[in-house]
This record gives sequence, structure tokens and C-alpha cells, in this order.
Amino acid sequence: MTHSTTIQRKRITRLVETAASLPDVRAEVEANHDDNRWWPTRIADPRMRMLAAGWSTRVSYRMVESYADVIGKADALGFDVLTACTDNEVTDLVRPIGLTRSRIDYLRSLGRLTEQWAKEGTDPARFPAGALIREFADHVHGASYKVAQCAVLYSRGYHCGIIPVDSGMVTKLAPALGIELPHGAFAHERLRHILEDTVTRDPDVFRAMADRHAHQVTIPDNVAPTWWAHLVLIYFKRLYLNKPSTRLCTKRPVCAEITGCPHAGR
Repeated sequence: MTHSTTIQRKRITRLVETAASLPDVRAEVEANHDDNRWWPTRIADPRMRMLAAGWSTRVSYRMVESYADVIGKADALGFDVLTACTDNEVTDLVRPIGLTRSRIDYLRSLGRLTEQWAKEGTDPARFPAGALIREFADHVHGASYKVAQCAVLYSRGYHCGIIPVDSGMVTKLAPALGIELPHGAFAHERLRHILEDTVTRDPDVFRAMADRHAHQVTIPDNVAPTWWAHLVLIYFKRLYLNKPSTRLCTKRPVCAEITGCPHAGR
């Protein structure tokens, strides 16, 4: 596992503090923390959760309602019935969210992997997180490290300690924090380790942030608030880095400020 450095932890902590104080970030975190609109708590089967995480990729934010409808219909069928459907039947189901061939291949390979686990008597919930992410990425079609991280997190529950990392966090958030990452897919794993190490080293610091900025969320006792920190970072990235805000400092990480400094908007 990659451990974080002292300077990385300071920068991440400062960024989470600032991001958590922003009203638009707080609103998104509150809307998605206790029952995430992409990965809802009503889905109980871990296999269906792994499927939903994979099918949520390449779905734009404006399509979340269409995605939710597709996932709701898939969950109503059940994982076993869904894997027995023909390609044409699955195509009809996933057509509203596009990329039908990729989503069918993801379903088929996930079905084979979970069937193999069942035959071997293997309980994926007992895998160490990193080992399960690698296993998933190696055997499920289209499951890069970032997809595997999401699938494992959702299958185990929001508060399992995993901070999934998407491409924007690698290309936009890491440079803003002065974090150098390797090229290629493994960058997602390296950044995941750094973020998780930062939050789990000082969980009370991050819990205090959620309280200080009045986030109306439920963080279970005796867990590091990794899910909360993930949402703060992902929505800060989406709202402030994807299309850089004029409030954002352009000299990060050299400048210690994040928003509202003299460099902002230049």
C-alpha cells in the first residue's frame, strides 16, 4: 500500500476543509451521502451493486434519472434472471444509457466471475479490498481500476473505507494537490491509497470538519469518514475543476490558498 507523505496529508486536509465549506459542495454531499442517487441503498444483492457501479460509468450527470430507471428495472428482475436474459433483452433494457455492447459484456463477465466464486466457495467479502479490486479489474470486461474500486465499495457499503478515484481526480485533483502519479491505470490505485491513508490516519479531524461546516449527513460511529471525504472531493472536482471556477487559485499547490486568493481567475 502507498502511504501518504506529511505534505500530501496537509494539502489534502486543507483542500477538504475548504471544499466542505462551500455551499454548493455541501448541498451535493448531503444529497448523496446517506442514500446515493447513483448507488442507492435499496439494492441489496452485492452482485447487483457491482453491476450498477459498472453500468454507471460513462453516464452523464444529466442522465442520472434514466440510469436510475434502468438500474431499478434490472434490480426488479434480479441478478440471476438478468444474466439469463438474451443479449437482445439486455440491449432493450440498457438502451437509454447507451454503450449497449460494453454493458452487456460487463454483465456477462461479472456473471462468470461471481459464478466462479460461488463454485469455489469463495466469499468476496472476505478478500482484502486491494486484492478484490485487482481480481475484479483483471476479470470483468471494461472494469478498469476506477470501475473496480467503485464496484467493490458499493458491494461492501459506503463506509467500508474505500475512496474510489475517477479520471478527473487523477488528471485535475492530483495536480492541484501537487501529487505526482504514475502513468496508466494504476494511477487510480496510487491516489486511492494516498487519500485513504490521509483520512484513516486522522478520522476525528475529518469528522470535525463535517460538523464544523454543518453537513447534514450520518457517519456511523467507529468508522473513518472516507465516504464523506470522497463525496467532498468528487463534487469539488466536478464543480470547481472540471470547468475551472474563477474563484479557484491558479497557482496551486504553490499558493496555500484554494479559492478567493489574488491569483484566482488569472
